Amino acid sequence: MDGRLPTQLAYRILAGFDKHYRLFTRTTVAARERFARADWAAVQEAQKERIRFYSERVSETTRELIQLLEKPVISTELWRNTKNAYSRLLLGHPQAELAETFFNSVFSRLFRHRGLDNQHLYIHAGNTVRAPFRPERLSQSADLQPDPIATFKSLIRPKRFGCPFGDLDGDLELVWQRLAPIVDANEVTRLELVDSIFYRNKGAYLVGRLLGAKGFIPLMMPIRHDEDGLHIDAVLTNEDDISIVFSFTRAYFMVATQTPGALVRYLKELLPHKTWAELYSAIGLQKHGKTEFYRSFLHHLNQSRDQFVAAPGIKGMVMTVFTLPSLDIVFKVIKDEFTPPKDSNKAQVKAKYELVKQHDRVGRMADTHAYSNFVFPRHRFSEALIEELMADAPSEVELTDQQVIIKHLYVERRMTPLNLYLDSADEAQLAAAIDDYGKAIKQLAAANIFPGDMLFKNFGVTRHGRVVFYDYDEISYMTECNFREIPAPRYPEDEWAAEPWYSVGPMDVFPEEFGRFLLGRAEVRKAFMVHHKDLLTQAYWQGLKEGIQAGQFPDLYPYRKACRLRP
Repeated sequence: MDGRLPTQLAYRILAGFDKHYRLFTRTTVAARERFARADWAAVQEAQKERIRFYSERVSETTRELIQLLEKPVISTELWRNTKNAYSRLLLGHPQAELAETFFNSVFSRLFRHRGLDNQHLYIHAGNTVRAPFRPERLSQSADLQPDPIATFKSLIRPKRFGCPFGDLDGDLELVWQRLAPIVDANEVTRLELVDSIFYRNKGAYLVGRLLGAKGFIPLMMPIRHDEDGLHIDAVLTNEDDISIVFSFTRAYFMVATQTPGALVRYLKELLPHKTWAELYSAIGLQKHGKTEFYRSFLHHLNQSRDQFVAAPGIKGMVMTVFTLPSLDIVFKVIKDEFTPPKDSNKAQVKAKYELVKQHDRVGRMADTHAYSNFVFPRHRFSEALIEELMADAPSEVELTDQQVIIKHLYVERRMTPLNLYLDSADEAQLAAAIDDYGKAIKQLAAANIFPGDMLFKNFGVTRHGRVVFYDYDEISYMTECNFREIPAPRYPEDEWAAEPWYSVGPMDVFPEEFGRFLLGRAEVRKAFMVHHKDLLTQAYWQGLKEGIQAGQFPDLYPYRKACRLRP
C-alpha cells in the first residue's frame, strides 16, 4: 500500500466537505437578500437546493476517491490510517464535527453501507468535543437602562436587514410593554442578541436572552413584512413557545455561522429539552443531526433494558412500525407488499418522504431521518416483532445471531396517534384536537400539500398538543388534484348502486365525501363542523388551489396569537 494514499484520501475528503460548506453557506447568506425583496418563491427553492447540496458533494467526492483507488475495497489498515490522517487535519477546524459526518457519508457511499464500524468511521465522536458555552463570541449585549428602547435598537441594528422598518420605534414601544413586567419580576438588567439572524419562510428571527440576577429568560423576536416595511411581529419569552418555533415539524432555518457547534451550544442553553440532533437539524445541518441521533441512540441502548415492540395504533398498510418504549422515537420500514387498496411501490413511497424533507412542513409534518443498514441488537427484539418484520418486509431485514439489520428505515419522533388520543379524550380535549386537526389540514393545503389519506390514524398529537401528519405515501401537491363536486344522480337507483354513476380520474377528489369517513362519531362531527365544515366543500379546496397557482404564499405563524404584538 502506498504510504501516501491515506493522506491523499483524507485531503480529498476534507476538500469535498469544505466545498460543501462553502456552497451551503453561500445559499444561507443569500437568505438576507431573498427576505429583503420578499421573494418567497426563491426562499422555497433555496430550501430545496440547500438540502440537495450534501448528497451532490458526497457523490462528487466519492467519484474522486475511486480515481485514487485502483479497486475500492474495505481494507482495515488503509481506512484506519485514512481516518487517523483525517483526524489530524480536523484539529482546529471550525466545522470539525460536521466534517466527521461527511467522512462517514463518503465511506458509506463508497462501500454501499458495508464495513460500518468505529475503525473506519466516526461512529462515536472523534477528536471533536462539544463547544463550550461562550455567548460573548456569538452575540452582543448591553445594559437595558437607562433607555431600554435605545438598547434594543442598538442591538437589533436595523440596517442589516436590507430594507427599512415601517415604525421600529413604535414596535419597540410595544415590545417593551410586553417585557417590562418580566424584566421587573426577574430583576433583568441586560439584553443579549445573537449576531446571526435566523431566516425561514416569510420571517426573520432575532434570538437571544434577557439577563439578570435571577438567571436568564430566552427571547425571540420574529420580524416580518407589511405594507409599510418590516415590523417586529411578536415577542416570545417562554421556552415552550420558542421550542415550537424550532420544532421537528418545521422547515430548517437559514442561519449563517462558521462555528455551528458554538451556535448549537447556545441554542441548547435556551432550549435544554431539545436534543443535539434536533438543534443541528433545525439550522439545516440535518445530516449531522442524523449522526447525533445515532450516537444518542447507542448511548440510550447501553443505558436501557426494555425491548423493541410494535408501535401502538392501527397497523399500517404500507409501513411496519416499531418503537422502544423508553425512547420517544418510532422506526418505520416499508413493507414488501402493500395492503389493498394501496397500489404504490417502494420507490414511490421513498420519493414521497424525500418530497416532505424538502418541502415547507408548516409545523404539520414530521421530519424523518432515513438510514441504511441500521443495526439493532437482536436480543432486544421479541420473537413476535422479528416474525412481524420478516412477514411484512423480509427483503429489508437481515438476521444474524447477534443483530437485526434493516436495510432501509425511517426514524421519526413518536407521537400519540390521533385516533387513540380521541378515544381517551374528555369533551374539551376532543374539541381542541379536532379543531387543530382541521387547522393542520388547512395549513398543509395552503402550503400546496394534499394529505390524501386524512384518517385520524395518520395524524399524531405532540407533547404540545399540536396535531401533526405523519403518513406520507398518499400525499400529492394540491395543484395536481382535481377537486370536484359529486354529480347529481341521474336516476333514484344511482344512489344505491355499488359503483358510482360518474367517472372518477386518478387525481379526482370529492371533498363532500370526507365526512363519511371521518365524522362517524357524533361528538367528533359536532366539534369539526364548528370551525371546519368548509373542508367538506369543493369550493374551499378549489379556491386554495387557484391561490397557489396564482403564486400566493400563506401567512403561517409558528407561534401563538397571544405572542403577537398586534393580534
